[in-house]
Amino acid sequence: MQRIRKGDEVVVIAGRDKGKRGTVLRRVGPEHVVVEGVNRVKKHQRPNPMKGQTGGIVDKDMPIHVSNVALWNPQTGKPDRVGFKVLADGRKVRVFKSTGEQVEA
Repeated sequence: MQRIRKGDEVVVIAGRDKGKRGTVLRRVGPEHVVVEGVNRVKKHQRPNPMKGQTGGIVDKDMPIHVSNVALWNPQTGKPDRVGFKVLADGRKVRVFKSTGEQVEA
């Protein structure tokens, strides 16, 4: 089970974009995620008439390592670590380390 999933709200805790908050758009492999508005780069793109793309310089969100992001805890208003707990019915769920509350999925 993954600690950070698509759709989670995360905070960048290390690197150039430290302190920025955004939503995970997708996972790239087992250790990288793409976060909305984080690690944005300029890409020089050639026009492609077959796809209807115009040429020029476009902004693109690049992957960031999962160790550099932390899940946002809305109860405390701070980034938090994620742990796992097995419920009585046998389901494995994610929980916040600081409060022990279950992460809404």
